[in-house]
Amino acid sequence: MYRQGDVLIVPVEEALVPASTGALPRQPRDARGRLVLALGEVTGHAHAVVGPGELLREPGPFAAAWLRLPEGGRVVHEEHAVIPLPKGWYRVVRQREYTPGAVRVVAD
Repeated sequence: MYRQGDVLIVPVEEALVPASTGALPRQPRDARGRLVLALGEVTGHAHAVVGPGELLREPGPFAAAWLRLPEGGRVVHEEHAVIPLPKGWYRVVRQREYTPGAVRVVAD
């Protein structure tokens, strides 16, 4: 299990990836060729993956994303250390916080 800031990246055995994941839309890469896991609303910094693969997102603000890295990759961010990821599937979860009357995704 890996964590970079408010993003949690959990390895998942391929056999446990839901079949419905194949029907999810592929997120396009950003202008720098990265798969952006989370974009900082205040700073504009991004938790992103560099390397071959694809990011599939379930709809909804609290939904998870699925990351497939056939050759491994690296999680990068302007203010955090690089995290190398071995090849495989990952579930990507954004940190949430409770505020009176609501649950929201953490914004940096």
